Amino acid sequence: MSQLRPQFSRFFNRFATIAGLLILIGSSSLSADTPQRILFFGDSLTAGYGIDPAQAYPALIQNKIDQHGLNAKVLAGAVSGDTSAGGLRRIDWMLRQPVDVFLLALGANDGLRGVDPAATETNLQAIIDKVGAQYPEAKIIIAGMRIPPSLGPAYTEAFAAIFPRLAQHNQATLIPFLLEGVGGVIELNLADRIHPNPAGHKIVANTVWQQLAPLIE
Repeated sequence: MSQLRPQFSRFFNRFATIAGLLILIGSSSLSADTPQRILFFGDSLTAGYGIDPAQAYPALIQNKIDQHGLNAKVLAGAVSGDTSAGGLRRIDWMLRQPVDVFLLALGANDGLRGVDPAATETNLQAIIDKVGAQYPEAKIIIAGMRIPPSLGPAYTEAFAAIFPRLAQHNQATLIPFLLEGVGGVIELNLADRIHPNPAGHKIVANTVWQQLAPLIE
């Protein structure tokens, strides 16, 4: 019996090693098959206010992902009328599902309501902090916002400066202006001249895709 123990021990060690390798290979395969989850966290601009959600830029981004054969899934996290404070209140609920790429597109309603830019920046940073605490490996994209100069140039400049500063502080990818080429262009917006129409969302999708694609390819 004592002579069998070393042989059994060697057999058991080899079996354990092989089993461990199979587990690693299996988990690696599962991980490779799991799509990257891209959370679009924003307001009416991201929700596709006034149009079919299938025509809004998050859905158009999903189309681009599928066309390029990439293994990624866009998750909707937009609420029309939402502010940075509202986003901070609901971010924990949204983070119940895994996130690999987090696109933060909030702040426009703060600017239109004249919220103190310092308060907006504090709220947005708190949202980013919660994402980082829950998913440290998640890649962050910050969508820059600008507002009309109705509140004066000082406020307009202070508001616009929030987003590049957040991107630099968090080493995040910056979209300088989410509505580049769309904001203020009458034919690319709904009658309210604030929200993009389907043609405008196509341009927004291209703007977002330029920054997003390298992170998922």
